[in-house]
Amino acid sequence: MEIDYDHSRNLHTVRGAEAALAVFFKDWKPASLLDVGCGTGTWINAALEQGVRDVYGVDGVEIPEESLLFDRERFRNVDLTGPWNLGRRFDVALCLEVAEHLDEIYADGLIESLTRHSDTVVFSAACPGQLGQHHVNCQWPYYWQWIFNSKGFACSDPFRRLIWDMEEIEPWYRQNVFLARRSGEAGSEPRVPSVKHPTMDHHSVSSAVLSGERSMLERVESGYLSMGWYVAVPFRAFAAKIGRRLSGHARPAE
Repeated sequence: MEIDYDHSRNLHTVRGAEAALAVFFKDWKPASLLDVGCGTGTWINAALEQGVRDVYGVDGVEIPEESLLFDRERFRNVDLTGPWNLGRRFDVALCLEVAEHLDEIYADGLIESLTRHSDTVVFSAACPGQLGQHHVNCQWPYYWQWIFNSKGFACSDPFRRLIWDMEEIEPWYRQNVFLARRSGEAGSEPRVPSVKHPTMDHHSVSSAVLSGERSMLERVESGYLSMGWYVAVPFRAFAAKIGRRLSGHARPAE
């Protein structure tokens, strides 16, 4: 299953990734690193620049070789909605702003695959209301923390206060990132706090808007709207889809 996501529409800076990794690995530099949802390889490129030589990236979208910022043989396109196994382990796995792009039924499987490959995971995912392409499962950290706990991982919040004011790092990382490690204390640790970074206001929608969207969806699913609405919408949607294709604006997964 290919994820409905176009990496060319979301350019992240190597500079921001380098600044973040310098904090993440301040007291410990991994010998090997896996980036799950690596995209074009911004974070892998930053890891290579900081001396991590054994790197690997996977993504749910096929990335053209000319777009990759690291060697193609270190990349694999995998189905992130199903189980996957590279047949090896890494000192650390990154999964940054990826999980929200998968439907909720795949959340547990994604964390299972992550924890299969490393005992240390640096993780972030979009919070409720955070805007972005195909954001279908936006959750606060404690949601993911409980899933990590079920895999024997305890979670902590060691990075956000250190990178909170680092403007070169994209604000969604500064807001959402936390650490998960395999531990016998899994589940007994404090919950990772839910916080909103002040610079994220223009990347988010208000709770009122979200409430309105949920209300509209409930009205649609309950059959509350008129018969004419249900008859007309498929034709309007089909016409819009044809228009996007003819205009060249269709995404790769369309």
